[in-house]
Amino acid sequence: MSHRFCVAPMIDVTNRHCRFFFRKFSQHSRLYTEMIVADAITHGDKDFLLGFDEVEHPVALQLAGSEPVLLANAAVIGEQYGYDEINLNIGCPSKRVQAGNFGACLMADPGLVAECVERIKEKVKIPVTIKCRIGIDDYNPGEMLPEFIETLAKSGVSTFIIHARKAMLEGLDPKQNREIPPLDYDMVRMIKRRWPELNIILNGGLMTPYIAKNEISASKGIELDGVMIGRAVMENPYSIIDVDKIFYGDNKIMPSRFKIAEEMVHYLEVCVKKGVPINITTNNMLGLFHGCRGAKIWRSYLSHEAPRRREDPRVLSEAINLVVEAQNEAA
Repeated sequence: MSHRFCVAPMIDVTNRHCRFFFRKFSQHSRLYTEMIVADAITHGDKDFLLGFDEVEHPVALQLAGSEPVLLANAAVIGEQYGYDEINLNIGCPSKRVQAGNFGACLMADPGLVAECVERIKEKVKIPVTIKCRIGIDDYNPGEMLPEFIETLAKSGVSTFIIHARKAMLEGLDPKQNREIPPLDYDMVRMIKRRWPELNIILNGGLMTPYIAKNEISASKGIELDGVMIGRAVMENPYSIIDVDKIFYGDNKIMPSRFKIAEEMVHYLEVCVKKGVPINITTNNMLGLFHGCRGAKIWRSYLSHEAPRRREDPRVLSEAINLVVEAQNEAA
């Protein structure tokens, strides 16, 4: 199971249409669903929540919850849908998540998380992984994180994706929790030194694949097993176009921005036939021309036209033409 490069689960971002788009940039990276509450899977629209395209593999289902039976049931359903991994969210700091007794607050109760893992592992054959923080609130990460890792490793977890910041459950909102608590990559490296047999994935503050590759290299003292990047991929998806070469040694020629955009026109045509509005997909494409001439008009046109013409894939073709014109004028 390779986690050399992962695209992070992001609420209101990494739906199936976003993941289909991200797969255009890398064939090997591991993709994740949005965080989905276990109870929603049990009682909600399973096809809507869990359906995905085969091209998305390898793709993991991220679950949230703290009730072992509900989590196990949701994991079984996820396995039946064909997901490659069940990932437990033990890192989200939002008030709503805390109120449901899941997310980062569960770092203070590793025994309960272990019980959840054990119940899930009894029911599914696919790997169960954990995404967590280095600690929460006033707890000492040097004590909290090792205790958490040791407890979960004994329950059978071998892969930990560690966001190298504390989660401050009081006083900071989720956005601030991605920026204000200081990063501590050395704390993550300490875990790898102590448990070299575990698969330790670094998350948090990594802006490009090149920076990420350097941060997990042995030159930093010990080699980590992989990286996870989230918001930077959303803002500039083409920044991961070299991921397969950098992390997987795959030197195939990768498509241009224009090629990817043109391929997505056909995807929108298929979506419209299924009753899916085009703006659900184009919302995740706004950063495709990040840093290029024409990027502003691309974002502006899609942001304005796609919600207004929700059943018209020509919007994307028109946006492509506008970028071509902008670049030709500058040539």
